[in-house]
This record gives sequence, structure tokens and C-alpha cells, in this order.
Amino acid sequence: MRFFNTTGPVVADDHYCIPPLERLNLAEVRRLIRDKRYFVLHAPRQTGKTSALLALCDLLNAESAYRCVYVNVESGQAMREDVEQVARTILATLAIRASLILDDEFLNGVWSSILAEVGPGAALHATLTRWAKADPKPLVLLIDEIDSLIGDSLLSVLRQLRAGYDLRPKGFPQSIVLCGVRDVRDYRIQSTAENAVITGGSAFNIKAQSLRLGDFSQAEVRALLAQHTEETGQVFTPEAMELIWTQTRGQPWLVNALAYETCFKDEATEARIDPICEADIREAKEQLILRRETHLDQLTDKLKEARVRRIVEPILSSGDEERHFTDRDLEYVRDLGLMAQDHPIRIANPIYAEVVPRELTWVVQGEFEEKTTWYIRADGSLDVVKLLTAFQTFFREHSEHWVKRFTYREAGPQLLLQAFLQRIVNSGGRIEREYGLGRMRTDLLIVWPQGEEERKFVIECKVLRKTLERTIAEGLEQTAAYMDHCDAEAGHLVIFDRREGRCWADKVFRDRRASDSGVAIEVWGM
Repeated sequence: MRFFNTTGPVVADDHYCIPPLERLNLAEVRRLIRDKRYFVLHAPRQTGKTSALLALCDLLNAESAYRCVYVNVESGQAMREDVEQVARTILATLAIRASLILDDEFLNGVWSSILAEVGPGAALHATLTRWAKADPKPLVLLIDEIDSLIGDSLLSVLRQLRAGYDLRPKGFPQSIVLCGVRDVRDYRIQSTAENAVITGGSAFNIKAQSLRLGDFSQAEVRALLAQHTEETGQVFTPEAMELIWTQTRGQPWLVNALAYETCFKDEATEARIDPICEADIREAKEQLILRRETHLDQLTDKLKEARVRRIVEPILSSGDEERHFTDRDLEYVRDLGLMAQDHPIRIANPIYAEVVPRELTWVVQGEFEEKTTWYIRADGSLDVVKLLTAFQTFFREHSEHWVKRFTYREAGPQLLLQAFLQRIVNSGGRIEREYGLGRMRTDLLIVWPQGEEERKFVIECKVLRKTLERTIAEGLEQTAAYMDHCDAEAGHLVIFDRREGRCWADKVFRDRRASDSGVAIEVWGM
């Protein structure tokens, strides 16, 4: 029986999958190879890059016009900037792949002697030249995880590939594909030997084009899930299929992880009796987040980087359009898959949007007492007013201390509120978050199950940047609009006053106002 794949390249006999070559612009790839071009294929981690390269390798070798070899150079990362050891590792790995893929033992017989003869700075160049000349059929080389190499080791590889470019196809590979998370032009490589930062564009200035492997389309998500239904008879309800799409926006690992969690995680899910429903998907999402799965953990680890922080912090802090980041910063976080590819600038999908603040407040969440009796009424309903009253008191007494503990201090108040409200999720409810650069607010939707119903409450967060009355007026209309969009029964507008020199007596208040459309909204000053 096939299953949803969350680890490594897809194997059609083992995994439900969208055929990898269908996800490439295959006509464009063929043209680039035919025209003897060197080019880049990049995409975020666990998007399907390796699967696409392996499928391309199989296709080209089956057609017999070229001999094609795929090689993963990630093992060279452990050698850091030891150029000789990295060269030795890459050449040995390339020889193994040539033997397995093409039944070609040529490299096994020559690479070590070439390395000894010409040294690590020319060994890859010389080996590829000898190999290309050994067979009249043009050679195509697919190099995966190129951006895992570091410093002088990466520079050495890129420069040697560039040095042989004019010898193609008789004396060097006809076409080379460099594959990684980022476009090679965006590499900023710290060279210890040269005591300088070298850009990838200068080290590899022969790149013809950059291709990006995208996420699944909504149609592809449905097609992937339908394979499970066809093989097992177990269906996904329309609501479940829609939720998988809206929560993941087609990110391949997330789609497969949610589906695997609901269909294959234990004996109960493998019984194939019940359809997969919306509640199953929500529970699966929560489990993935709580387990801090490797895919999510690797992504959130990037939050520590300054160039990521420059993008993410103003988004979390209800920032305005004033930019403190460069276009290269934005390209970087988009290449990581953390940000959507289009405008407005926002986190790529709702799962990432939930993971980010939860990760940034992970330690803080553990500090809050988890007793539920004080904010859940006897009938099981949620007392949001009591929650926000408690938070207002807590914020007044402790925010200065807690905000300083956050790496993202500008977003500290919003993060502290979300950490405080996390107990709702831990008690069976959920929080849906919406934020993006230029929105001037953070929208939080609390969804609380009560009997057979779900009750909804909006909490809108704004930072006081104009006059108080203008901020309240804008916030009321935004809150009312979001309430209408979500069909929420109540709305709360939280205004954080971060101006210096203001005493707490002036900042802390609670008022009940009405929007222009007559919607009553609780306003909280902090």
C-alpha cells in the first residue's frame, strides 16, 4: 500500500505523489540542456527538488541522447572550509553515483590520482574534463544541495565549474544544474582565504537562468488526496480537503504531513472506516506543531537570523510600511519558504503563521498557570472579558520584564498576548491569526467549541502611532469588518501604547464603543 511521503524523495511505487516532472517546466529545462546552458533550480526545503532532479536524470538516461548523473554534495558540509577534504568527498560521491546510475566505472579509476596530481583547487575541473572526453555522448550533471557547502569550499566548486564552461560539451559537461534552497546569485560567501565576502554571481557568472519549483496548486492537492481515496476507499470530506489547502497553501511537506497524520498514524486511522473530516485535519495540525516536527523546527530556527528578523518582526508587531530591510532580505525569506511569493508581504501559510509566534513564545507559555476554571464558565462557555481583564493586569505588572526576554522586542506586546491566550488552544479551542506588513494590526480569532457549536470572538491588536481617538476609530472599523468576515459574536480591540514617558494610569483603560455600523466592541488600553 502506498502512503503520503514526508521524508526524502518520492518513489511512485511507495508514495502517493504528483509526478515530479509535471511540476517542472520541462520544455524549458529541455531547451536549456539542449542549448548547453548551466542553470539553477531552487525552492524551499522539502518542496520536491530532489524528486524532480532524480526524475529528470531517469528521463534523460532513458532517452539516450545524453548521459546524466545526479549527485548530492551535502556530505561536504561537515568538512566546512577544508577544500581538499570537500573535493575528495564530492569526487568519491560522484564516482559512486556514476557507477550506480550509468554503470560507468571511469571515475572510480581516475579521481584519486587526479586529486593527487593537480590538487583540490583543480581536481573537480580536471576530473570532469577527463570524464567528458571519455565518451562522445554529452554529459549532463545535476548537483543537489549546492548551497550546503561553506565558504572557500563552495567558492572552489563554483569557480572550477565556471573554469570549464568554455570546454563544453566535448571537454566538460554539456549542461549543469545547480540545485538548492536559494538562487546562486544571492549567495554571500565568506572566504577565509581571501578575507572577503564573495557573491555567488561573481563566482558563478555563467548561469543562464534560475527556475523555481513552486508549491502544489489546489488542483494538485486534490489530486494527491484522491489517490488515497482511490486506493483505499477512504474519503476526505470537502471541508477537510478545503482546510488542507487553506492551511498549507500547497506547501508539499505540510500537505503530505497532514494527510499522513490523519490516515496512517495509528491503527485507528488505518482502519479506513470513517471519512477524514475537518476536525481530523485540525487535530493533525496541532500535533505537528506540538511535536515541533523537523520541517517546522528547521524553519523556525531561521527566526534567529537578523535578515529574517528584519522582515518578520514588523509583521508580528502590526508594523507599517516603513522598511528596515532590503530587497535581498525579502528574497531570502521567500526563498526559505517562510514568506509568500506575492504581495502583500505576509507569512506563506496559516500553519507557519501559527508556528512563528508560538515558537517565539515557547518558554513564556510554560510560565503561565494552566488552570481553566477561572476563565471557563459553568456552562462551558469562554469568558473572554475575564481573560483580557487578567491579561491587562498581568501586562501592567510584568510586561517590561517579559518583553525584554523576547528576541523580537518590537513585537513583544503582541507576542505576550498570544502566549497568554495559548491556554485557549491547550484547553481545546483554537486561535486563527492574520497579519502582514502594512495591515497596521494583528487579527486574532478565538474559536471555542461549546456543545455542537463553535463560538467565535475577535481580538484586534493595534499599536498607538497616531492620536488615541484616531487609533480607536480606525480599530473599531477594522474590528467590525473582521467580525463580519468571521461571523464572530463579539469583538475586542486591544491598543498597546508604547510611547515613552507615559504612565500606566494613562495607558490602561477599558471602554465600550460602537463602530460606524453600530457594532459594539470592547476597547482595551494597555
